[in-house]
Amino acid sequence: MFTDFAEARAYVEKHGFRMIDLKFSDLWGRWHHVTVPASQFTEMLMRDGVGFDGSSVGLKSVKSGDMVLLPDLSTAFKDPFCNEPTLSFICSAYEADTRSPFAYDPRNIVRRAEEFLRSTGIADESVWGPEYEFYVFDHVAIENGVHVASYRVNSSEAEWNSSIAGHGHLNPLHGGYHAIPPRDALHNLRTEMCVELENLGIEVKYHHHEVGGPGQCEIETPLFGILRAGDATQIIKYVVKNVAVRRGRTATFMPKPLYGEAGSGMHFHQMLRRQGRNVFFADNGYGCLSETALNFIGGVLTHGPSLLAITNPSTNSYRRLVPGFEAPVSTIFSVGNRSAAIRVPKYADQEETARFEFRPPDATCNVYLALAAQLMAGIDGVRKKIDPSAAGFGPVDVNIFTWSAEERRKIKSLPTSLGEACDALERDHEFLLAGDVFDRDQLLDYVGHLRANDAEVRNRPHPYEVGKYFDA
Repeated sequence: MFTDFAEARAYVEKHGFRMIDLKFSDLWGRWHHVTVPASQFTEMLMRDGVGFDGSSVGLKSVKSGDMVLLPDLSTAFKDPFCNEPTLSFICSAYEADTRSPFAYDPRNIVRRAEEFLRSTGIADESVWGPEYEFYVFDHVAIENGVHVASYRVNSSEAEWNSSIAGHGHLNPLHGGYHAIPPRDALHNLRTEMCVELENLGIEVKYHHHEVGGPGQCEIETPLFGILRAGDATQIIKYVVKNVAVRRGRTATFMPKPLYGEAGSGMHFHQMLRRQGRNVFFADNGYGCLSETALNFIGGVLTHGPSLLAITNPSTNSYRRLVPGFEAPVSTIFSVGNRSAAIRVPKYADQEETARFEFRPPDATCNVYLALAAQLMAGIDGVRKKIDPSAAGFGPVDVNIFTWSAEERRKIKSLPTSLGEACDALERDHEFLLAGDVFDRDQLLDYVGHLRANDAEVRNRPHPYEVGKYFDA
């Protein structure tokens, strides 16, 4: 939005902003913020930053946790959820002593990944289009203790409310895809979300009800440059959650909040450009994809198991990625096959649109790390000229669920648990270290955090297993 501080300061004064909000991401993708009065938005703040404890958000160790935040002036937006006029900025972390960019701030990792792409000569721009799936519920109650473990959600759209709803226009399980009002009771809520996003400069392609009958929604945007895609994702999650709360509901991007119902992913559409031209396009190639695109796919699928520790870093991620269902767990690529880890959209057959999507990821990821890791895997595939067909990844353009179990076993599968994904990342992470984009120690610390979270879940008695084994 702004190119220099003088421009930003003049805007603050002209529009009467009272507060400046500084938002930043922790290592695990959650947003945090600190707010200063507009009177403190000075050249000194831009020089010295605002101090914070980097160890509390996974960026530093406790013994050297002091860091500072500096706002990226180009990211400014008027925050629609604050009572007093507030201008928000997305920040990056800097070293407290030297004021130099902290190398392993998530936004800086994305920048460095694209710089590495340019250094290879493969392309000069990485372009991305995440899809945003989420559930909206009317109510959620969660209780965990020594003697209790439970959660309960409710949706006014759900068929389980047929005896009390009164109007009869409800969605059965798996029956919500593109539902229309009155069955789509969330249309106006999604529209409000999209209006807020467009007010903040985030373009929206469309919104609709998704497959999940009890409140699953999707918002899709056009393609963005890689850093813009990361920033837009954080803003979209912020807007979706706050609009839902404003209207007395609650939204979650959790991959699998409901048993036996569709899960929520965050598929990543991606392409590369060089001098404005799409290097993934070839009108006579498979799915209109070039050799570069196919090699990129080869890299993503080769490193797919380790990527999942970054793109699917929660235990709940693997409740969605269940083999035997139409979940993207097969390391294959295909035109139009939604059970494949990589799908080439049939309609993306022009130079401006040719691309593919990596379908396993979900929104529990740190989006900046997920973007950078996928890009690094693809670059590795191009540099090593990995032929996805020769590597056994397809293409597979038939419904694999019509195959026998023996035939399906020939297809390599992605990890089915967070522990397996962590094992894969520990074995296979050299591709992430190229160009000093990621740091080995940080990756190992990150894996340690994931394993600790996994253990917290595995070590707790589950309500379902209490029901199964209580009479033992």
